[in-house]
Amino acid sequence: MCGRFIQALELDDYANFFGATVIRTEALKPSYNVAPTDQVYGLVENEGERMIGTFTWGLIPHYSKDRKTIHINARVETIDSKPAFRDSFARRRCLIPADGFYEWERRPDDTKQPYFISRESGPMAFAGLWTRWRDPATDERVVTCTVITTKADPAIEAIHDRMPVSLNQDLWDDWLDSNQREADVALQILDANDPARLQFRPVPTLVNSVRNNGPELLASY
Repeated sequence: MCGRFIQALELDDYANFFGATVIRTEALKPSYNVAPTDQVYGLVENEGERMIGTFTWGLIPHYSKDRKTIHINARVETIDSKPAFRDSFARRRCLIPADGFYEWERRPDDTKQPYFISRESGPMAFAGLWTRWRDPATDERVVTCTVITTKADPAIEAIHDRMPVSLNQDLWDDWLDSNQREADVALQILDANDPARLQFRPVPTLVNSVRNNGPELLASY
């Protein structure tokens, strides 16, 4: 799964790294402990232009009557069939930048040890979905997103059996292509992905609390 991650670079750094030609957001405060319902950067394609904006992490299905049900993750195995994701998978795919993510390993004494997992160089590009939801009580429009997850890479499966799908750069254009609406083709993009090698290390249990949010979360352990 993906329950916490890091977005600590400057907005311009993400825009440049991911080739965004349009910026549709004010800069967010750097976060070393992004949690569900937080605002996060995301990239989409519109009329041939790559744009970076913000989403609320935790997809609210378009048919929901309230904000109680959110999906922070979408399993790749059911992404094309589950009603919460089916429409977004065909029409509203995005990339979610991440400097890395956290996962927890259960130890023999039933405590959990957090790990920071990242690429060997550069940010990760989580494959994501987004949608717009209208609050029937207030008519407020909310833009939300979810992170797609898959079976863990062998390098980290001892820590957890799931991980975010991190797309290689050569697949970004195809994934974001808003004109491509065939589920089978989108699944082929995910199947073709060969994620970069991951590195990981234990980090302090400070990360367990969302109240803690600073570079000290990455201190040597």
